[in-house]
Amino acid sequence: MPTVTVLGTSAALPAHGRHLSATLVQWGARTVLLDCGEGTQFRLMDAGVSAARLDLVCITHWHGDHAFGLPGLLSTVALQGRTAPLVLAGPDGLAEALNAWPGIHLDGLPFSLDLRPWPHDGCRATDGRFDVWKDETLVVTARPLDHRVPTMGYRLEDAPRPGNLDADKARALGVTDFRDFRRLKAGHDMTTPDGKRVRSSDVVTPPPPPRAFAYALDTAPCDGARLLARNADLVLHDATFSDEWTARAAETGHSTARQAAAVAAAAGAKRLLLTHFSARHERTAPLVAEARSVFLNTDAAEELCSYVLD
Repeated sequence: MPTVTVLGTSAALPAHGRHLSATLVQWGARTVLLDCGEGTQFRLMDAGVSAARLDLVCITHWHGDHAFGLPGLLSTVALQGRTAPLVLAGPDGLAEALNAWPGIHLDGLPFSLDLRPWPHDGCRATDGRFDVWKDETLVVTARPLDHRVPTMGYRLEDAPRPGNLDADKARALGVTDFRDFRRLKAGHDMTTPDGKRVRSSDVVTPPPPPRAFAYALDTAPCDGARLLARNADLVLHDATFSDEWTARAAETGHSTARQAAAVAAAAGAKRLLLTHFSARHERTAPLVAEARSVFLNTDAAEELCSYVLD
């Protein structure tokens, strides 16, 4: 089952035992890191996951609490002897930013970086979907969020899966060749030796809905976040402030817990986790209470706790 492990829940600076933004997602054989605040390499160790196992790293924006852990992470991966390519998605200018950090030279790494920058003005679009990754099991897409600098959120979901073949029903309709079973399973109609037409839709169930996880940090409530969270099994959303700091949230391009809950409710999501808590809030229970008044299935994300998309 896909598993989401939150490595850091603090906004801007470490506080109250919380660490900076980073979230680990294990989806089948794929391991994805979303954001990489300072100290992320240590948080991966605390989670019992080697940085060398990462397939994909996605950065939302260039604010330090989301990206300043990259130099240490890449250095650690290099020292661990990785040779397989690593995919890195993030804002336009990825190569220039990485080469500007002391000690990081892309040409000197023992592995190649497959850089996938999204357009610089991506956050200004209204529905600017950006395709980040696709294989036989996982699809990762990005959409623009509403923050002070260009920012994208991410959605991870199952790659399209075929429905289940009812082999007994196919046999009853005259299908006998295993190759025809495969054709039907793949969505193709076929004709039996005696001339009977068998449609795939007659013997194959509709495809199952994809499991989906949405990651929306840092952002004010916006259409991009709602699109990322549409029918998602789990949403991890910016909840930097409580209601009394609503004006500050708007000023800084963040959300209150209640606003995060409204996003989840409007998107038809199944479960909401609040994260990116301001140091003003030593306790998260009041934030959860505000959010639950709008969207009941809400909790505060707990660091190193794993959430399963069942």
